[in-house]
Amino acid sequence: MAASELYTKFARVWIPDPEEVWKSAELLKDYKPGDKVLLLHLEEGKDLEYRLDPKTKELPHLRNPDILVGENDLTALSYLHEPAVLHNLRVRFIDSKLIYTYCGIVLVAINPYEQLPIYGEDIINAYSGQNMGDMDPHIFAVAEEAYKQMARDERNQSIIVSGESGAGKTVSAKYAMRYFATVSGSASEANVEEKVLASNPIMESIGNAKTTRNDNSSRFGKYIEIGFDKRYRIIGANMRTYLLEKSRVVFQAEEERNYHIFYQLCASAKLPEFKMLRLGDANNFHYTMQGGSPEIEGVDDAKEMANTRQACTLLGISESYQMGIFRILAGILHLGNVGFTSRDSDSCTIPPKHEPLSIFCDLMGVDYEEMCHWLCHRKLATATETYIKPISKLQATNARDALAKHIYAKLFSWIVDHVNQALHSAVKQHSFIGVLDIYGFETFEINSFEQFCINYANEKLQQQFNMHVFKLEQEEYMKEQIPWTLIDFYDNQPCINLIESKLGILDLLDEECKMPKGTDDTWAQKLYNTHLNKCALFEKPRLSNKAFIIQHFADKVEYQCEGFLEKNKDTVFEEQIKVLKSSKFKMLPELFQDDEKAISPTSATSSGRTPLTRTPVKPTKGRPGQMAKEHKKTVGHQFRNSLHLLMETLNATTPHYVRCIKPNDFKFPFTFDEKRAVQQLRACGVLETIRISAAGFPSRWTYQEFFSRYRVLMKQKDVLSDRKQTCKNVLEKLILDKDKYQFGKTKIFFRAGQVAYLEKLRADKLRAACIRIQKTIRGWLLRKKYLRMRKAAITVQRYVRGYQARCYAKFLRRTKAATIIQKYWRMYIVRKRYKIKRTATIVLQSYLRGYLARNRYRKILREHKAVIIQKWVRGWLARTYYKRSMHAIIYLQCCFRRMMAKRELKKLKIEARSVERYKKLHIGMENKIMQLQRKVDEQNKDYKCLMEKLTNLEGIYNSETEKLRNDLERLQLSEEEAKIATGRVLSLQEEIAKLRKDLEQTQSEKKSIEERADRYKQETEQLVSNLKEENTLLKQEKEALNHLIVEQAKEMTETMEKKLVEETKQLELDLNDERLRYQNLLNEFSRLEERYDDLKEEMTLMVNVPKPGHKRTDSTHSSNESEYTFSSEITETEDIPSRTEEPSEKKVPLDMSLFLKLQKRVTELEQEKQVMQDELDRKEEQVLRSKAKEEERPQIRGAELEYESLKRQELESENKKLKNELNELRKALSEKSAPEVTAPGAPAYRVLMEQLTSVSEELDVRKEEVLILRSQLVSQKEAIQPKNTMTDSTILLEDVQKMKDKGEIAQAYIGLKETNRLLESQLQSQKRSHENEAEALRGEIQSLKEENNRQQQLLAQNLQLPPEARIEASLQHEITRLTNENLYFEELYADDPKKYQSYRISLYKRMIDLMEQLEKQDKTVRKLKKQLKVFAKKIGELEVGQMENISPGQIIDEPIRPVNIPRKEKDFQGMLEYKKEDEQKLVKNLILELKPRGVAVNLIPGLPAYILFMCVRHADYLNDDQKVRSLLTSTINSIKKVLKKRGDDFETVSFWLSNTCRFLHCLKQYSGEEGFMKHNTSRQNEHCLTNFDLAEYRQVLSDLAIQIYQQLVRVLENILQPMIVSGMLEHETIQGVSGVKPTGLRKRTSSIADEGTYTLDSILRQLNSFHSVMCQHGMDPELIKQVVKQMFYIVGAITLNNLLLRKDMCSWSKGMQIRYNVSQLEEWLRDKNLMNSGAKETLEPLIQAAQLLQVKKKTDDDAEAICSMCNALTTAQIVKVLNLYTPVNEFEERVSVSFIRTIQMRLRDRKDSPQLLMDAKHIFPVTFPFNPSSLALETIQIPASLGLGFISRV
Repeated sequence: MAASELYTKFARVWIPDPEEVWKSAELLKDYKPGDKVLLLHLEEGKDLEYRLDPKTKELPHLRNPDILVGENDLTALSYLHEPAVLHNLRVRFIDSKLIYTYCGIVLVAINPYEQLPIYGEDIINAYSGQNMGDMDPHIFAVAEEAYKQMARDERNQSIIVSGESGAGKTVSAKYAMRYFATVSGSASEANVEEKVLASNPIMESIGNAKTTRNDNSSRFGKYIEIGFDKRYRIIGANMRTYLLEKSRVVFQAEEERNYHIFYQLCASAKLPEFKMLRLGDANNFHYTMQGGSPEIEGVDDAKEMANTRQACTLLGISESYQMGIFRILAGILHLGNVGFTSRDSDSCTIPPKHEPLSIFCDLMGVDYEEMCHWLCHRKLATATETYIKPISKLQATNARDALAKHIYAKLFSWIVDHVNQALHSAVKQHSFIGVLDIYGFETFEINSFEQFCINYANEKLQQQFNMHVFKLEQEEYMKEQIPWTLIDFYDNQPCINLIESKLGILDLLDEECKMPKGTDDTWAQKLYNTHLNKCALFEKPRLSNKAFIIQHFADKVEYQCEGFLEKNKDTVFEEQIKVLKSSKFKMLPELFQDDEKAISPTSATSSGRTPLTRTPVKPTKGRPGQMAKEHKKTVGHQFRNSLHLLMETLNATTPHYVRCIKPNDFKFPFTFDEKRAVQQLRACGVLETIRISAAGFPSRWTYQEFFSRYRVLMKQKDVLSDRKQTCKNVLEKLILDKDKYQFGKTKIFFRAGQVAYLEKLRADKLRAACIRIQKTIRGWLLRKKYLRMRKAAITVQRYVRGYQARCYAKFLRRTKAATIIQKYWRMYIVRKRYKIKRTATIVLQSYLRGYLARNRYRKILREHKAVIIQKWVRGWLARTYYKRSMHAIIYLQCCFRRMMAKRELKKLKIEARSVERYKKLHIGMENKIMQLQRKVDEQNKDYKCLMEKLTNLEGIYNSETEKLRNDLERLQLSEEEAKIATGRVLSLQEEIAKLRKDLEQTQSEKKSIEERADRYKQETEQLVSNLKEENTLLKQEKEALNHLIVEQAKEMTETMEKKLVEETKQLELDLNDERLRYQNLLNEFSRLEERYDDLKEEMTLMVNVPKPGHKRTDSTHSSNESEYTFSSEITETEDIPSRTEEPSEKKVPLDMSLFLKLQKRVTELEQEKQVMQDELDRKEEQVLRSKAKEEERPQIRGAELEYESLKRQELESENKKLKNELNELRKALSEKSAPEVTAPGAPAYRVLMEQLTSVSEELDVRKEEVLILRSQLVSQKEAIQPKNTMTDSTILLEDVQKMKDKGEIAQAYIGLKETNRLLESQLQSQKRSHENEAEALRGEIQSLKEENNRQQQLLAQNLQLPPEARIEASLQHEITRLTNENLYFEELYADDPKKYQSYRISLYKRMIDLMEQLEKQDKTVRKLKKQLKVFAKKIGELEVGQMENISPGQIIDEPIRPVNIPRKEKDFQGMLEYKKEDEQKLVKNLILELKPRGVAVNLIPGLPAYILFMCVRHADYLNDDQKVRSLLTSTINSIKKVLKKRGDDFETVSFWLSNTCRFLHCLKQYSGEEGFMKHNTSRQNEHCLTNFDLAEYRQVLSDLAIQIYQQLVRVLENILQPMIVSGMLEHETIQGVSGVKPTGLRKRTSSIADEGTYTLDSILRQLNSFHSVMCQHGMDPELIKQVVKQMFYIVGAITLNNLLLRKDMCSWSKGMQIRYNVSQLEEWLRDKNLMNSGAKETLEPLIQAAQLLQVKKKTDDDAEAICSMCNALTTAQIVKVLNLYTPVNEFEERVSVSFIRTIQMRLRDRKDSPQLLMDAKHIFPVTFPFNPSSLALETIQIPASLGLGFISRV
């Protein structure tokens, strides 16, 4: 099909875009040849007219179908071009969060700038052993492919990691090395990778610098060779470095820095040890300030300096050498500050006592004058003479910089040499894998000599890469035998010739360097003259004569000629080097030692590093010697030679390519910059790989895959039995152009675009089929709907019409009836309405008339009453007015009189106060008297003169006399009244003053009283209100407390119940974890034991010790070897090296009895733990009972609940303490080896004794005392609290309400304060008493601890004594202890007879209990003696008895072949007798040489176990301790030996697991313990062991059974693992459901069942085989369930892990396949009656993952459903499945990024493991439930086939 025919309407294409590089568009109409414009519709909704190039008329690139987007391999794309590659990478990186993608043989790695959980050890294990195409792209897949090819092809490998700085090259190399260290299995040498990684800080500090593109850019390349031995284990490593950018030491561009180490030194200059370096800020040095950016954001140079120093220490660089390195680096900085002064144009000088040079000379230990001289002069040598010539300032500066670069390069080489020494291994290297971490193609604004060399190296690597890709393509075509056509690929040999050929750029540069006056300008002119217009790859810039352009494979690069000659010469004057060699500083001459050796640049140093940066030193003489020639080699020449050596190395290896891409320049996580990505893809050769692939046949399908995928395009007649011929016939019809495909032997090869065309045909066919199906189904559905609607309409019409007719008839009848009814009804209504109106009118009239009459009456009555009221009111008003007037008049009179009285009083007061008034008053009276006297005298004179007149006027005179007499009397009375008034005034004044004082005092008292009254009133009111509030609060608090107590009681009960359930579950989990840990330790010990045996055999072979035959070891030594498994917690890996170094003859023998005693103590400790658990259950029952009692008696709750809570807390603390003690025990036991631990006085032994004593004595005593003490505290608290809160407050409130005056309230307040003080004093006294009691308890605990230590010492001594002496010593110790205890308590209770008496009573009770126990033991001893006599009597009186035939099918549940046991006349006792010397023969015939298949088919299941137990019974009967010990030890060692020899055979391991368990059950069943004798017959109880307690050996056998079980799991895992992925994931159980997609160059395992591939039926057949073997061997049903559960877990875990790592498996159809496969496994479980084994639950994560692939994934409801459904999957697993979900057909939709984020948001609170993969190596802890046998021992016959004729039945 022509390509132009694909440009039809709705076809999608890629068009160039300046922003997005490529933009997607859709054709709006078909393209026709000759069209100049394409009508396109862009994705953002715009229409565009795209004009075609009129010259080339190239059509835009077609876009791949969505079904192909996101593929793991870019070569799987049908259209292979740049936009398709870019889009595929972007979709994988942004949408699926996948950073790795294959591009043919190249792994493209995009730096995510984020830590991803895809590098764990579980991921490494998942990729280990897998084919590269079977798993998703990963650096581990590349590393696994390299490792596999190295082991398979015996050929060295190389992993070439390239890319820009910051793209992740170093990280990729690190992960590759981590993978090799993990999978190589070299545990002792795994630290090689750590050493290499430890070199990173120092190598980064001296080799990395900040550039404009990367803050930590590597300015050198490195090639690390990881060496492997013959077993392909890492033994060492070696590092080669390439092209260190020395010019950066003396020059940095703007915004760049020098090497990190200089800035780290400056940042650490203030450290005391660095003061001698005399450093300062980086801006003070010329070599660190040129870039203007001395700091990197987010980087602490001082901290990095500490890391660098630590790395130096780890690499073995001593402190003295480190300070030497820093001295040299500081000297370089000071050397850069050395300045020159020009004397003339040809000479210069250094200022005298120049400080920078002086510091440089001091640090370097050289002479100042000599260095100063040779910095300004040079020595020239001719054929005849030598003379010294001064140099110019510019030349001196260049020489100074050259010296600094040379010193730094030498130091760099010295450090690399020391790194290689640290990584060097003495073991001979068999092969290696090289990891090349090298710079990628570089182009900057200014490109100099360094960029030229880097791009030259990339040209060479690209050429090697192109040739390798071309070679692989050619091999593939030849392998498939298709016609080979030459592929036109880009050959960059012309570019390489331009650089390195004769008269090439490097040759001309070297030639110009040899010229005396050669300059960059003359060299540029030579380049123009030689290559311009002659080589198409060489160009000259238009505006420059000092630059040139080279067309590299990636891009055009313009190089500036300035500096090329100087950098190529890298001239260092020999005289300066000599000065440095003469240094007193010892380290400095070491750097220049290799200058004296003639080393070819193509040869390697002793450490294997190629000296790429060696600088020539100009000789003093011009003698034509090898030394001079070597020194004159330029940098370009050296780099060319080292590059050729590198290419030779790479060509001698198989290369693997990793191209690292930097997605953006801002280090944003998962941000994709298309421009930067395209630039790097072009530079790293990925697009060239695509072009080479596209030039040939990039799409390849097997015939079966093609048939399966495109079966829909074939007709039935086209399908033949021969798939190959069928595919040929169909392709000839579908693709007419035969050049578009080729048929190979096994594959069909397609040109680019043909698969997309086939996909289009397939999609069109499916779409047409879907449309036809939809058309037919929709037509059928609509017709069915129409017929149903028509039938329904007819029925409805019939019923509706009948209903309407009936309704019409009914309407007519109702109309007539209604008319009659209306007539009578209307008449009735009208008449009724009239009557109602008439009655209402009469009623209204009556009410209205009555209302009017009443109103009239009320009006008259109101007028009458108003008149009366007016009369009385007016009278009252008149009287009131009169009274008010009279009252006012009287009031005015009173006021006036009061005013007049006041005035008079005031006058009187004034007069009374005035003394002059009294005087005036008296003077007036005297004058008056004198006047009156004179008047009397005058009258007397007048009387005498007028005697006559008196006579005449006698009457007048008498009357006048009488008047005067009356006046006189009146005056006298007035005088007396005046005197009296004066006295009264004085007395009144005094009384007024006194009254005023009293009034003032009374007023002040009144005010104070009023104030006090108010204050008292307020206080009283406030107190009353406060008391009321307090009373209210107390009532509320009381109610709240009562309610809270009730709620707390309920909550406490519920919480306690929940907590007990949770604790029970937690204890079960802890028990399982402990059991798992114990079994893992057993597994680890068995592995180490096997390794120890292997090492011992290797040592034996190494010393060539002859081994004539089997050499027996003594029983003690055998016991040691077997008993190492008794306490796997004790044995750790630390003791393995010591055991491997010492010969077996020098091993310290293990004290068997002591070890068993120790293990018995561990068992007792577990029993104590079980007792504590029982006690916890008992407490739970007590709590439930107390809850019932509390419901009956609700008033009793406080103290009891608190007491129960305290008990529960005490039990919890005891549980925690037990756990802590167990952890301490494990820790102590794991710190030492078995023999040291079992010795008395060892740490583990002491810890164990502490456990026993603390559990048995200290905890019980302390628990009861603490509980009693706390209960007392609680009771006292409850007794005090209500009294203070409720009773007192109520009484106080009532008293306050009764109190009336101030005194009572104050008295109550004082009483309340005294009560509070009393309560506080009581509380303090109780607190002191409690503290004293606690102190006493602590002292008692301390004494108990001391007593425990004494008992431990005595116990340690007793355990070393024989049994009789041990009993006697224990009795003596008990007597001594009781005596000491008695004396102690006598002294303790000497002052308190009552306590001493109670103690004596308790002691007597204890003695009575001991006596009772002693009596019980005596009775037991007597009973046992009687039984022994009875047994002896029975043995002496044996009689012949009958024996019943017993079928083995009745003994065990599983179907076995029935074996008839013949009757014997003799009555046997179920014992077997053998001689001591026949023990090895017994073990050999019964264990070592026994064939499991023969026993399983012909004999009783578990027969070897029964025979061994019967032999043990006879040894027990004989009371032969040595025989029992020897037999059991030999049995255990022999079983281990068999399993080591045939440990890969499932049948053997299953057989001995079954027999070991049966032997263990026999030891339990016939142990004589009541718990194991419940199901025994009376005859079986007679066969119980009589003399020995083999409980310790039961633990030993249990450990052995655990080891065998773990080995069985490993065996079945090794058998199942190759089947699981193929059968569960890849094979199509339901044919036609899964569609096969294009897979690209790296072919995946086919999902079509070919010959030799595993299917689900293979897995089921293998499961049936495992189950039948276990049933034939008579394995316990419970143990079979555990094995099946483990098998199903392995199946589920491996399947899910592969699903999570394979993008092509995450589809809807694959989910259906998985669910079907799981249902088949469940059906198998049902057939075997194993549904209750827990196996189905182990598949739950896989089931949920399959459901996740099939459910809808669009809306929020779907997200909620997924979150609730996938509870067995972790968040990481759910997100991973959603990211990997890939549609197989175009009808499916991808999961949107927003939906995945919704899932993550909903699951962010879920607390689960961040681990992505399930632990497929996890083994569930195994248990061996007791399963007694009903087989009678005396009926067992020994077959002659076993060769045990030397043993006899007893």
